[in-house]
Order: sequence, then structure tokens, then C-alpha cells
Amino acid sequence: MGRAGIRAVLIAGPTASGKSALAMALAQRFNGTVVNVDSMQVYADLSVITARPTPAEEASVAHRLYGHVDGAINHSAMRHVADVSALLAELWQGGSLPVLVGGTGLYFKALTEGFSAIPPVPDAVRAAFRARVEGQETSDLHAELAACDPAMAARLKPADRMRIMRALEVYLATGRSLASFQGERSPGPLEGLPLLKLFVHPERDEVRRRIDARFAQMIARGALDEVAALREHRLDPLLPVMRAHGVPGLIAHLDGAMGLDEAIARGQADTRAYAKRQMTWFRHQMPDWQAVAPEAALEWALRALAPAG
Repeated sequence: MGRAGIRAVLIAGPTASGKSALAMALAQRFNGTVVNVDSMQVYADLSVITARPTPAEEASVAHRLYGHVDGAINHSAMRHVADVSALLAELWQGGSLPVLVGGTGLYFKALTEGFSAIPPVPDAVRAAFRARVEGQETSDLHAELAACDPAMAARLKPADRMRIMRALEVYLATGRSLASFQGERSPGPLEGLPLLKLFVHPERDEVRRRIDARFAQMIARGALDEVAALREHRLDPLLPVMRAHGVPGLIAHLDGAMGLDEAIARGQADTRAYAKRQMTWFRHQMPDWQAVAPEAALEWALRALAPAG
């Protein structure tokens, strides 16, 4: 397909694979805008430890949907799709090629294939619920879910606190089982459009090396101070921002429960495990994406975007 037919470029890959640099290179060549599709890089509170683009990088080419969400907000795929939908209309109208990049497979899937039409839980409902259940055992929450929503309780493990709480919140907000929404589907804003979909796939040993080196660089660049500032907000530990890779270990270090070297090793190990899950996700969930090694990705994309004829 020639350049003129492609409405957007989608670049995914595991963390530390070099996909952001690729997105910037393509955006610079094709009058594009780099659009974030990473669930942690949306948060204003965490710049260094989520490897958000630097100010210099953002100055070199347009970047959107980075650092625009407060950490106290439970951002979701549905909210991200709404943000991207509005942005796509703006970019297309202005003649800019959207270059969507990130490592959150669920967000890409929602953008290209749609998602279950689960309404957002109002912040007031969520806050009241979480204040009520703070300190309760997860098994008790599972029993509460079984009483009001046995269909979802049967699907979830009694120890899966995060998903149990999500199911309870949806029930409290809507009076309906989360399971009842999962059969309803809303289309994604990129569904059915001509897209260039690229998965940057490094060798496993190389991505592990990059992850360990980058985490050490994050510490040198002030990640610990960034996490210390986040810790002062005393946010719900179940919020996504509090579970960003490296954050739990560094908070444990700041609390005196773990040495810095141990916290760094934990952050590196958690990130390596996440990268492995990312590669598994795309292999099984998105088989129509083109997997390309990092060193060959730019040349492959340039050929794919070349005008036909």
C-alpha cells in the first residue's frame, strides 16, 4: 500500500525496544505527530521512571497525550480511546500523520478492534467504595461480589483483589454485572482503516540488557526523587500510577523496608517480566502486525510508506 492510503502508523513493542525513537524518525519524515499508547506515560506524576519523551525530544517533533493525566485518576483503555478519537480528527483535519507508539497491547486492541462498552465508574463512587473497603480482606470482598454478582465472582480468583474491586465498582455504579457488559462492543476509531502496524521485536537477551541499563539511568536521572514526590500524595496503592514498574520497590526503599540496590533489582526484574508478557501478548493477540528487528524497523517502515508506483 502506498503512503497516501495509510491513515495512521502504529508502532508497538516491549519496553526499551527503541520504538519511541522509530516513531520520532517517521513523524519527522512524514509531517507526523507522535501519539502515546502507553498506559503509564499518560501520568503527569511520572516522567523519568516511565521513560516519557524528554523535553528536547518533544521540542523536535509534536508529541500528544503524554503526561496529561493526574496520578489520582484511574485511567483506562476506554478513556484513552476517547482521547485518541478526538485527537485523530484534529490531526487528520490538519494534515498530520498520526504515529501511535507504545507498549500497552490492550490500548492498541481497543483502538483497532473496539472494546466492551463498560461505562466509566464515577470518581465519587470509586472513592466512597475504596474508603469503605480499605483494610478488608480480599476474601471478604470476593464474598461480597458473590452475593451481588455471582457471575463475575465465579470468573475471578478469590485472591485477585484488583479485578474483584473493579467488578464491585461497576456493579455499584450501574447495578449490572460486569459480565453483562463484556458481550456489548463499541467500535474502535481505527477499525477498518488502512494502517501500517509494526511490532518492534528485539532479541530477548538484548531487551533484557537494555532494560537493566535504562533502569540504572533512570535512577541517575532522578527517578527516586520523582517517586518520593508521588509517595507524598498518599494515593490509593491500587491506582495504576502506584503500580508502575519500579515504583513499589522504590517506595519500599523510601519506607525503610528495602535497600536501594534491592529496589533497583526489583524494578529491573519487574520490567523484564513485563517485556516478556508484552511479546507474548502481541504474538497471540495481534497476529496481523509485522514483527521487525529494531535495527531493520526504520528501513522496513520507509519502504512501506513509500508512494505506490
